[in-house]
Amino acid sequence: MPAERRVRAGEVEIAIREWNGAGRDFVLVHGLASNARTWELVAQGLSAVGHHVVAIDQRGHGQSDKPESGYGFEEVTSDLAALIEAMGLEMPIVAGQSWGGNVVVDFASRYPEMLSGLVLVDGGLIDLSSRPGATWETMAIDLKPPNLLGIERYEMVARFRGFHPMWSDEQIEMQMGNYETLEDGTIRPWLSLENHMAILWAMWNQRPTELVEGLTSPLLIAIADSGPVERRLTRVEEAQRLEEMRPDGVRWRQFAGAAHDIHVDQPDELAGWMLRAVEDGFFGR
Repeated sequence: MPAERRVRAGEVEIAIREWNGAGRDFVLVHGLASNARTWELVAQGLSAVGHHVVAIDQRGHGQSDKPESGYGFEEVTSDLAALIEAMGLEMPIVAGQSWGGNVVVDFASRYPEMLSGLVLVDGGLIDLSSRPGATWETMAIDLKPPNLLGIERYEMVARFRGFHPMWSDEQIEMQMGNYETLEDGTIRPWLSLENHMAILWAMWNQRPTELVEGLTSPLLIAIADSGPVERRLTRVEEAQRLEEMRPDGVRWRQFAGAAHDIHVDQPDELAGWMLRAVEDGFFGR
């Protein structure tokens, strides 16, 4: 079982789940409106061979502090840098899923000396403003999260079972960590609507492709085989382009049949791919 604690990271306290080990340091960063527990099975796979793994709740999420402001990339990457420094982690391999991928790309562009490499899990290249015909006004409407206040917990569990009928109880509970369960049995997202929209605004103004092109860190790109075909093809084309630019520094893979949450849906396959990259020296020695 992982140890759970909170670590002071600059102006906020960040909740972490930690698996001790004498091998490489890994830091695992969740996506928008998600939580550290979604990395549980990947972390177990990395820890099983002796690596030290830290999964975090980003500010506003899970058990971490929830300030009313500070949800731009400058602040969330500063949190990550302060956490790594406070924990004394040595050049960790940093993985991020979805928005978390965009966070770790931004982190690597600001703090290149603090990491050994990146793993982007169906994220990191999400450029909201590049979508054809998109405006912030339309995007804010399209991506506004549903109102889940008052939903019974058992009903949300049933929804997840409907979305992912092959998932185990453990996988579903990992996703249920996105919500606080209230005394009356209903749920409430840990991330407030206001902070959710602030993060989307930061993503709207980010140009992740430009950031990735400037990185020198080794880069693994995991692509989910789900969602609109055009979007999947675009992700593959972008990964291929980056690999051509840096053939020794970029690897990518499309995970057949995987949901957007590859780390929940196919954790053994993802952890195994990451471990093979470590074993063959892709992230250095």
